[in-house]
Amino acid sequence: MYPIRTLLTAITATVALGLTAPVLAQTSDTAGAITIAAASDLKFAMDEIVDAFRVAHPDAKVDVIYGSSGKFHTQIQQGAPFDLYFSADIAFPRGLEEKGLSAGPTRPYAFGRIVLWSPVLNATTMTLNDLTDPKIRKIAIANPRHAPYGMRAEEALRSAGIWDALQGKLVMGENIAQTAQFVQTGNAEVGVIALALALNPTLVEAGGYHLIDDRLHEPLEQGFIVTLRAKGNTLAHDFADFMTSPETRAIMAHYGFVLPGEQIEE
Repeated sequence: MYPIRTLLTAITATVALGLTAPVLAQTSDTAGAITIAAASDLKFAMDEIVDAFRVAHPDAKVDVIYGSSGKFHTQIQQGAPFDLYFSADIAFPRGLEEKGLSAGPTRPYAFGRIVLWSPVLNATTMTLNDLTDPKIRKIAIANPRHAPYGMRAEEALRSAGIWDALQGKLVMGENIAQTAQFVQTGNAEVGVIALALALNPTLVEAGGYHLIDDRLHEPLEQGFIVTLRAKGNTLAHDFADFMTSPETRAIMAHYGFVLPGEQIEE
């Protein structure tokens, strides 16, 4: 089990990376080490994937930093030293690819889902319209300005016709992990969070969830790249290939991700 608050330590580290001077020409050719920037919805799945990868690469040094896809997108353009970039919105790595900042094409790895989750309300019976209830004072979502899960939350709430009515209730997390933490710690009664987080044992034990109809928002197609700096890093390419392995696919499915080629089920 992993408490959500443990994600914030890694997220804080990314702030410093954003302050580094651009070093776009720098490359990473250390075959035994990689640094991965990953959307925070991947926290629990990626931890297990890295453990499985280390079985075949016991001497490899694999560091993962979790945070906002949008902020990582900006930091990589500023020269942040990431070898792989996993984004909750495939548009971000595709944008880097178009700018020549990837070592190859963007690879789709999953579709994410959003849910209502609460430790104090019975979210399993809730609908989006229930969020307008005056008894619900605070609702947490990820910040739509840079967090893909926040963008999809806003789209769903707008589709339901309640976005404007909820403005005084919304609490914005910097990423989807912080959003879940706001609900977990009582700073909001309910939140729109990633299914991948709601399926973590800690959150399953604390509360239930309601799967939000994916027809209310654009697909949460997710993708990753090997960055340009890791073009010559064999370990980075090995990890990229490992993402298509049966073991990795099983881990991703366990956390509610819809894999490429599979049908989204309600």
